[in-house]
Amino acid sequence: MIYENFINKLQNESFTTLETTPQHEPTFDDIITNIKSKNIINKIDGFTVTDNPLSRLKYSSLLGSIKLKQNFDKPVIATMTMRDRNKLALQSDLLGANDFDICSFLCLTGDPAKISDQPQTKGVLEGNSNLLLKMIYSYNNGMDYSGKMFKKTIKPIYPFTVINSYAKNFKTLEKKMLIKIKYGSVGIITQPVFDITNAKKLLDSFQTVTKLFDDNRANCQLVFGIFAITRLRTAIFLSSHVPGINVPQTWIDKLSRASKISEKEEYKVGMKLSLNLYKDIKKLHNKTHIMTADNFDIAKVLLDV
Repeated sequence: MIYENFINKLQNESFTTLETTPQHEPTFDDIITNIKSKNIINKIDGFTVTDNPLSRLKYSSLLGSIKLKQNFDKPVIATMTMRDRNKLALQSDLLGANDFDICSFLCLTGDPAKISDQPQTKGVLEGNSNLLLKMIYSYNNGMDYSGKMFKKTIKPIYPFTVINSYAKNFKTLEKKMLIKIKYGSVGIITQPVFDITNAKKLLDSFQTVTKLFDDNRANCQLVFGIFAITRLRTAIFLSSHVPGINVPQTWIDKLSRASKISEKEEYKVGMKLSLNLYKDIKKLHNKTHIMTADNFDIAKVLLDV
């Protein structure tokens, strides 16, 4: 029932998940210890675990998800990228995860393998994230992707997807949302949002798309990505190098002035901007996904709002 309650909360109540990013280490225990020390577990509904972001070698997303589930008895959304696995490996992981009660996945195409920190890495990419959604649809109907039936009942699997948080033409985002919802996504998590007007446009676009469905797919929910910016260089990097994210110039200007005073002032100004936005977004649509690059002190500040 843990995942059924999780999805019910997503669809009908406030909802908050916390991202964890496995390290380039042979253990996940440091992250678990860090989370325990912050006393934040009762303020979140579940976790996500990233899967080799930027194609850099990290501890397994799936095994990290199992450890989180076992330690906190909270739902975990395990990220699974198409970059690293073919149809056989993807489906095998889905079966194994089901046995360990990992029943939700964040379906990603994945960052390109050519930027990996591992020499001569090649991507698999038998399809984009929509292919994984189709596989999960087959599993939820008691069969694998080839149509072969399972003899035992599989636990329901709940797929999540992602979307850019900004576009010059929001119609392009609506088309992408439409496809993700069509293939069964129960939740669409946005890239970090840094402007309430932007958030309102995203929500309007999402609601326009969900009105096109008259079945369970109309229950898909938008989840706003939240990333607290506390450094000027982070704001500039996100604004300049990450497509689909818009950091307001007013944020950059304020952080620039603060950085000339002191690092402490820079952090103070950034947290104030981030906290005010987080409060506004919660009033607008209280479904959020907190991303802090494992800085759970920042997560605690947000969750204590």
